[in-house]
Formats: sequence, C-alpha cells, structure tokens
Amino acid sequence: MVAGLTADPTSPRPRAGWAHPAVRIAIIYLAARAATTGLFVLAGALSPQGSRLGPGADLATYVLAWDAQWYWLIAVEGYPTQLPRTEDGDVAQNAWAFMPLFPMLARIVGTPLGSWGAGAFLVALAAGYLCCLVLRDVLKDRIGESAALWAVVFFAAAPIAPLLQIGYAESLFLLFVLLGIRALQRRRYGWLYAIVPLMGFTRPGVLAFALLIGLFGIWRLFARRREALRVAEIVHIVALGALATLIGFAWPAIAALATGEGDAYFETELAWRRLWVGDAGAFSPFEGWFQAADFWFTQWGAGPVVGIAVAVAIVIAIAALLLFEPHVRRLGVENRLWAASYVLYLLAVFFPQSSVFRLLFPLSPLWGALAVPRSLIWRVGVLVVALAGQWWWIWNMFGLGQMFWQIP
Repeated sequence: MVAGLTADPTSPRPRAGWAHPAVRIAIIYLAARAATTGLFVLAGALSPQGSRLGPGADLATYVLAWDAQWYWLIAVEGYPTQLPRTEDGDVAQNAWAFMPLFPMLARIVGTPLGSWGAGAFLVALAAGYLCCLVLRDVLKDRIGESAALWAVVFFAAAPIAPLLQIGYAESLFLLFVLLGIRALQRRRYGWLYAIVPLMGFTRPGVLAFALLIGLFGIWRLFARRREALRVAEIVHIVALGALATLIGFAWPAIAALATGEGDAYFETELAWRRLWVGDAGAFSPFEGWFQAADFWFTQWGAGPVVGIAVAVAIVIAIAALLLFEPHVRRLGVENRLWAASYVLYLLAVFFPQSSVFRLLFPLSPLWGALAVPRSLIWRVGVLVVALAGQWWWIWNMFGLGQMFWQIP
C-alpha cells in the first residue's frame, strides 16, 4: 500500500544498494531504535525500589507497560458489555476508551510467536519504519531530499520515539495519517476510502482528519485558478469528509449499542479525567482546558485566571506559527492544515496532563520545519536535544512513574 500510494512515475528511477532511500532510512531507524533500547536498559538498571514498574525492569516489561495492558486485555477478553462502576456509581476506567485495530493486529502477529507482547512490539516497530518512509515522501517535494532525511532522523530519535517500540497504537495511527496526507498531496482520493476507516479504528483522532479534509476542500476552492478543481474531486472531498465524520462517531455508537448506555464511550473517557478533577459532569467540548488551567495553575500557586491566560497565549502562538513561520510554511498546505486540525481537535476533547507529550505525536510532520535550516551544527543540536528529551521521558514515565505527572 505504501509503495503504490507514494510512487511518482515522473521521478527518477530508485537508486540501488546503500543509496536507496529505503535502505538509508532503515539504517537511521535501526540506529535510533538501538539508542532507545539502550535508554530503556539504562532506565531499568537505575530505577529505584519505589518505581511503578519495579527496579531492574526488563524490555518486555516496558513493552507491555501502561496502556499496553489495556490493548492486551482487549485482545484477550474483548470489550465489556456492562460498564464497570466505582463505589460512587461513576463509570470506571475500561477498555472502551481504546480502539480495536492495533490489539487485534498484534494478536494476529503474536499468535505464531506465542506472545501478544511480541506481536505488539513488531506491529509498532514495523509501523514506525513505514512512518519514516512515508514521512520522507510527504516532505521531500517541499523541503528537499536532505532536509526530509534529517526530519526522519529527528522523528526516529524524538523524545516520544519510544512509542515506536512499545505496545501502543500511536505509530500505526500516525502511519495512516501520513498516508492520508500523502494521498491528499497526490490527489489520490481513492486511497482515502480505505485509509480513513483504518485510522478511525486505531485510536481517537479521525475527526481531526475529517476537519483536515474540510479545510483542504475550502483551500482547493480558493486555489482553483492555480489548479483546476474538477467535479469528481469535489465529490470525493465531500464524500470523504462525510465518511471521516461518520467513522469518528462510529465507535461511540458501537459502545452504546454493546453496553446499552448511550454515553458509554464519553463516560469512559471521563473516567480518566476524574482522576484529576473529580466528577465534573458530562463531556463538553473545550471544557477540559479550563478545568486543566484550574487544576495545574492552582497546583503551582498561580490561580486559574493565569492558567486560562497562558492557555490562550499558547493557542495564539501555535496559530501564528502555522500561519506565518517561514520554515513551517515550506512544509506545504496539507501538512499545515493537518497540524491546525489536530491541534483544534486536542483543544476540543483533551484534558491537558502528562499524556500531552504522547498526544502530540501525530504532529510529527512538523519535524520538517526543524530540518529546513542547512547548518550541520543546528541539525546535530536538534538531534542531541531530541535524545536528551527522550531520556527524560523514558526515565520519568518508565524508570520512575511514581507521581501523577509521570504517566505517558
């Protein structure tokens, strides 16, 4: 699927041997995964007695840590038909918060190996490599081959790059996002009828892609004098926007039908938020950021008003970055619209806490902006900072995991 989508009949013949991009990216990717593995081993060796995963935790423990346990449970037991409840009668944390594609695919791959964890590791690892291949294709026409490869380096060694080799669905979801962006770039709309459903049942976020399709359609309308807008293209954009929106609400509908409770999915998601703010009522779009401003800035002694002001300032800064920053503008309209759509999606549904680092993972095309400057000192500096951030994340979320802000 990747080759068929990303091949360009007008480009030169692929280079052979070590010079072939797939080989060069494989070397980059394996080197980055070796570095991450070393950091995991170091974290296990240094982890104290009170760490969540225990002192001396091995790699298998890290692969199956945190949310990977939920994916494993889905693969083994499926989804509950009756929602679990807390002593207060609220819906407790349960498997409906997680989509089925990744755990089932990991089960298929892991069954011959006798281990779901091995299957999850291989699916995440393979999806991560394919992400690198497609990320290069998404960026190279915009920023050039050299910068695109450096963007792959930054992505493979990023602070959140351990997600590429643990039992999480992030790398598989990002693969579908990148394939979707590439399809829009090439105007290969037919691929999206397969990509969008796969994306939607991997992890939450397909509604952000629905917004991307809508914004892309508006942009195509205004850009029709530079590039003709055919009737067939309009039909595809409208149909795909409707499909992505339908898929985005399909999982809540399935949860409602399976459990007999109309708000099963949303109440399940709120079960995690209640750990931070208690019972805050039903889900309301954008409310989580106000709740988070109250929680975090009260913790820090600054008060909720300061928190809201800071949150608004961050949103304005992100909007300015996507609109005006020259290195980001070079990434192309599809990448910028995806970043804007996904950020708006997070603003609508997310309660900011320590998982915010992981939830920024789908913004990986923005690594291209950091790769544009040609200075070797700059690029090596970015790589060093990325690896340092990776160690910080591994040590806090896996080596320690003791505090409420040490949850990946």
